[in-house]
Amino acid sequence: MNSIVKGFDSLPRIVKVIFALPVLDILWAIYRLCRSIAKKNTLAIILAILMLVLCPVIFWIVDLITTILTGKVVWLV
Repeated sequence: MNSIVKGFDSLPRIVKVIFALPVLDILWAIYRLCRSIAKKNTLAIILAILMLVLCPVIFWIVDLITTILTGKVVWLV
């Protein structure tokens, strides 16, 4: 899981922004799940699984804005 998290963290900002677009935003939901599993945070794992289901509807806008402004996706851990 750590290699997936490090791989996503090392991507250029433009690729991160592309991954935040509506259809591809599922990749950030998977990133959040892997990051939560790596940190062994149960609450974050449950929330990440919920985001996998709700991601296309709600969270892509937040991901797009935070990725453009900070270069990172916002997450609990």
